[in-house]
Amino acid sequence: MISTDMLKLGRVRSAIRELFEFGRKRAAIVGDANVYDFSIGNPSVPPPAQLTEEMVRLLSTTDPSALHGYTSAPGANETRDAIAENLNARFGTSLTRRNLYISCGAAAALTSVLRALTIDQETEFIAIAPYFPEYACFATTAGGKLVVVEPDMAHFQIDFAALERAINENTQAVIINSPNNPSGVILSEATIRTLAALLTKKSAQLGHPVYLISDEPYRELNYTENPVPFVLNYYNASIVTYSYSKSLSLPGDRIGYVLIGNDMPDFEDVYDAIAGSARVQGYVCAPALLQRAITYAAKCNLMPDLTSYQKNRDALYEGLSAFGYRCMPPDGAFYLFLEVPGGDGDAFAEAAKDEDILIVSGRSFGCPNYLRIAYCVAYDTIIRALPGFGRLYDRFCK
Repeated sequence: MISTDMLKLGRVRSAIRELFEFGRKRAAIVGDANVYDFSIGNPSVPPPAQLTEEMVRLLSTTDPSALHGYTSAPGANETRDAIAENLNARFGTSLTRRNLYISCGAAAALTSVLRALTIDQETEFIAIAPYFPEYACFATTAGGKLVVVEPDMAHFQIDFAALERAINENTQAVIINSPNNPSGVILSEATIRTLAALLTKKSAQLGHPVYLISDEPYRELNYTENPVPFVLNYYNASIVTYSYSKSLSLPGDRIGYVLIGNDMPDFEDVYDAIAGSARVQGYVCAPALLQRAITYAAKCNLMPDLTSYQKNRDALYEGLSAFGYRCMPPDGAFYLFLEVPGGDGDAFAEAAKDEDILIVSGRSFGCPNYLRIAYCVAYDTIIRALPGFGRLYDRFCK
């Protein structure tokens, strides 16, 4: 006997992964250069040269038993110290190693948090569309459920009236993602302040904290002059889940952290519950080599080079707009959210395969009349794909 739920998850990939695998098969037929794969957020920018050099140095000079051996379950002290000091310098906080749990990427961080906060099968986590589709999988396998709130469609901020209606006695947390996957929108400081005020009010009414989980793998991918609000400075019951996958182009290395602030209600209980959740799921002692790498990155304050992403964003946005498409201008991350001509994202994404253009229907993100385009690709891929987008526009609009 096996778990039918796990069997279903194993056999039915996410729409993003399904399209990515389709692209690999198609490339074997027509060649890599002739498949315009905008399906997955795989950074095209290499890791910072300094980081690569440091990892080579570590592999060349460090005692293997020390380099590859176990660290403490929540991460090496040096790693957590370096990250805390980096965050303090950037955001004016007073964090220490005790605030951090090093994880195997943002997914492990988020699943550890959700399981730690799940009380019973009535537990609810609220996500605001558009949202990363794996949130639903993570919430349900933690033992709870995901409740989706429709976005403010004009600006893709938060519809606070709808959010307030969704919060009830079973609500444990609200999940936000800024810069957002798939829209590229950054939640403004005004939005975060209003959200903090609402959650403070609802927590008092319900008699327990309504946690704010800020999923932040794209925090450093910001093309504006305004900083991404650091939620710990706005709401005490905030939990940050972070990954270096996008900022340092390390998606396959799966390294990140959980962060909680000093003013978290029942701090020790929350931290220990997250540690216990990570333990039962096998997410203890994140890869030791990568811990050393991010220690170095934190001490050097390594940041992504956004030049090529901005160039891609501008070429794609301007090219699609010239055809007549309506797009949400991305302020961060490396995704463009495209309003579907005719309104059927599934049909458009399927038709795009005729042009060997792979884009993801917005249905997976809670917005079925949109499409996500991941522009973290070679610039030439965008330029050569644009004529196909033009033909698709004519096909659906004329």
